[in-house]
Amino acid sequence: MASTFKHLKPEDVRKLKNYELSARLMVEGWLSGRHRSRQRGSSIEFHEYRGYTPGDDPKLVDWRVFARTDRVFLKTFEQETNMEMHLFVDSSASMGFPLADGVTKLDHASFFAACLAWLVVRQTDKVSLHLFDDRIRASFPLGSTRTHLHQCLSALENNKPGRQTSLAAALERSLPVLNRRGTLVILSDFYEDPAAVFKALNPYIHRGFRIHLFQVLTPMELDIGEVGLARFTDLETGEKLTIHSQQVRESYREAVRQRIQTLRTLAVNRRVDWMLARTDESYFALLDRLTQLHG
Repeated sequence: MASTFKHLKPEDVRKLKNYELSARLMVEGWLSGRHRSRQRGSSIEFHEYRGYTPGDDPKLVDWRVFARTDRVFLKTFEQETNMEMHLFVDSSASMGFPLADGVTKLDHASFFAACLAWLVVRQTDKVSLHLFDDRIRASFPLGSTRTHLHQCLSALENNKPGRQTSLAAALERSLPVLNRRGTLVILSDFYEDPAAVFKALNPYIHRGFRIHLFQVLTPMELDIGEVGLARFTDLETGEKLTIHSQQVRESYREAVRQRIQTLRTLAVNRRVDWMLARTDESYFALLDRLTQLHG
């Protein structure tokens, strides 16, 4: 599956061939084929017999057993369960924070989103893509074809940082559409009230979604460093502030630490996976770390 897209280069595809997403581990842990659910049906692998009850499908009756025992039994099987992954990519103004070589935080998130979409489609599972700022700006429903993947990659390539962030609003508006249990992957800097985010996530948690939060931050957002007297601009509000880094560095660093800790604590309490996605680390490092943690 070759690629000429900005966020999925040929060398990326070659690396990705060493990875395989697992529906079981994405639901219970993280990376590696598919998971099996013990459901009644005529699928892949025989599981056990059970007695017939009114309303059962007669096609599942084992008539050979009936002929020998004069009792009605049904075969049950382990069925493969396909993964359904929903990617939410924060496309707000703050994600336009510039990195090196004209790359932004949004690009860093998009590289990782493209990797995950490629992996899901390669194994014929389904992926959806949702680009948001204070609203859903673009949404692509579940699909598993190359055409669908190309549509998602094109959307990521043409995407630009927009307005202020409201992940909570995006999740609330998507809830009626994402009505089946699946895997929710959110790539954002989470510059909004963590309590509001988790209030919007609660219905997904109650529906049994497996949720993975990737907090995308630059080294300078984590620690402004020794830059001396400088003027800072809030990318989302346009507010400007002139400060000396020595006067605020420690208090700034502590405020960032507390904000991250609040988000992480809420995630742990609700059994949601959280990971810091630093932009000075390769997006492949996220896959490597996930494999080490849960493989």
